[in-house]
Amino acid sequence: MREIAGAMEDVNAFRDTPTGTLRINLKERAAHQIFRPVVGKFLRRYPDMNVELVLEGRHIDIVAEGFDAGIRLAEAVPQDMVSIACGPASRFLVVGAPDYFARNPLPKSPSDLLNHACIRRRMPGGKLYHWEFEKRGEEITLDVPGRLTLDNDGLMVEAALDGLGLAFVSDFWVAKHIADGALQAVLDDWTPPFPGLRLYYPRHRHMTAGLRAFIDLLREENKAERKAASISAVGKTRKATAAKTLVAQT
Repeated sequence: MREIAGAMEDVNAFRDTPTGTLRINLKERAAHQIFRPVVGKFLRRYPDMNVELVLEGRHIDIVAEGFDAGIRLAEAVPQDMVSIACGPASRFLVVGAPDYFARNPLPKSPSDLLNHACIRRRMPGGKLYHWEFEKRGEEITLDVPGRLTLDNDGLMVEAALDGLGLAFVSDFWVAKHIADGALQAVLDDWTPPFPGLRLYYPRHRHMTAGLRAFIDLLREENKAERKAASISAVGKTRKATAAKTLVAQT
């Protein structure tokens, strides 16, 4: 079967566009992050390709399970795999609703969380996640208290929006809510950024034409994202400079 599949891919390489099915194993957050900017564009660009996304919380052997690639946080990618960035660096944030903070003081240090209602996270393997913090080399891990335990980021965000407690989730899930004031982030200086998502695939297995095309598109999106971030940073710097000049003149 491997020889037949390899022969089909050899023929596929001579086509103008790839054909076949691309199977990717990933978590829910990764699926939301890449779906519109990458998957949708991929299907429109390559009409003979099919895409199957399988959401999986636990870590699996993508080769044994028959996947072309997987997407996980950089720290979870197996060392023997080739990996490619899927977007920018990420960070976890402690967030709560204004209504919650109207009833409870803002935590000033991670240890203050022991006196707060926290939304606890159940990991795919069954263990409770202990919240992790770091600041200037100091690391703190807390088994936070809380009456609500969930295993889904979307539900955690909804619970935080409803004022049920503090959630500790990726910035991807809460950036919009923070921007519109529905959530407030605390302990920012204790949650540094870390490498974000990576697409990974076996180093020694023949790469299909479909996967190669998907990776090329992913790199295009990464390049466009870096360019947009650079332009945004320049714009913010110019605005800050202009504001300083105005203050000096007045």
